[in-house]
Amino acid sequence: MSVEQLEGRENREPRQQPLLDFPLSRRGDVLPEECGWLREKAPVARVRTLTGDPAWLVNSYALAKQVLEDERFSLKGTANAGVPRQYALTIPPEVVNNMGNINGAGLRNAVMKALNPRQKGLQDLLRTKAGELVDRIVAEGGPADLRAGFADPFSAALHCQVLGVPFEDWRRLMSGLDVAFMTAREPFADSALNWYKDVGYFAEQLGVQLALAPEERTGLLGRFAGLKEADPESAHLTDDMFATVAVSLFGAGAVSTSAFLTLAVLALLQRPELIGYLRAHPERMGRAVDELLRWNLSVGDGLPRIALADVRVGDVLVKEGELVLVLLEGANFDPEAFENPDELDLEREGPNAHLAFGAGRHFCPASALGRAHAEIALEVLVERLPGLRLAVPAENLVWRTGFIKRLPERLPVAW
Repeated sequence: MSVEQLEGRENREPRQQPLLDFPLSRRGDVLPEECGWLREKAPVARVRTLTGDPAWLVNSYALAKQVLEDERFSLKGTANAGVPRQYALTIPPEVVNNMGNINGAGLRNAVMKALNPRQKGLQDLLRTKAGELVDRIVAEGGPADLRAGFADPFSAALHCQVLGVPFEDWRRLMSGLDVAFMTAREPFADSALNWYKDVGYFAEQLGVQLALAPEERTGLLGRFAGLKEADPESAHLTDDMFATVAVSLFGAGAVSTSAFLTLAVLALLQRPELIGYLRAHPERMGRAVDELLRWNLSVGDGLPRIALADVRVGDVLVKEGELVLVLLEGANFDPEAFENPDELDLEREGPNAHLAFGAGRHFCPASALGRAHAEIALEVLVERLPGLRLAVPAENLVWRTGFIKRLPERLPVAW
């Protein structure tokens, strides 16, 4: 919907507004033109989701933070039967309950240790893997697809190491994400087949870890193997329950880190002077990654919550059972929260309080790991490929549809 079409909604009471079709543009390198108008004129707007259900779209930083931090807005509730949906479920709804049972069994400590970016040898391993991937790209010659040749395998390498599975299996694991995170109007049977195939894989890998001597075990599955043997409180947990945690962490982590890295590189390629800046100022990489996180448009469908009670959000009374979607690009480009938000400023000072990792109880537990992943990847790329450039016009990139992330199918580069 164009800004001109939006103008006709301005003077209507929110529940009487014509429904705006959501999601917005699938292109991840241009801020959707509706964002500014919505934030200013309709910070809580009525929309129609992919499934045809009504929802409230929250478009400002302050209101987005309110929703994400208020426990009366439930992420778990989005999997309940009969609720309005953003899109059809592509994983079994009982998975949410399994995760809750596992968290209740005291496994959070093991998960957080596995997600620690400072664990011994992890960052050195990632630097080595990034160098190997660049070597392969250079050896094959340009143009090269940086997403398939670098972002996807580098993100998979991180998560294979963290979870304790062989890197050689990365392609079959990443291919499953194309189905797991598909955004479809209606459920389809083979989405469950896809899910249980990966659960079966991680259950087998847990068996591999159990067969090893304790000192030879690696990753989260290695920790789970130790718990399974030694912790009576974990004895009731099945292999499938442990595998469910691993599948969920690989899926959410690998798709998010790869999509962010792909779009971060694209943002730098469209401003080549920034690659030179980062090469000259490696000490600024941490702040640069935070600014790229704020700028990033990979989360294109909004963060979903179900209202557990009637709650006022801005001028709107959201009623119990209604669906609320938090639009990150509305929040992270809000001039009330960020000075000159439309400028990608790698020298931005002060705390960069973006919402790229969410907020509240569902703040991403792997945020530090995600930052380390991006910093190492970008350090290696700008150092090894200082002449990196887009090999095709940006407007010729093909953007994936029907997927939870805004993502170019390929990112052709030369150097």
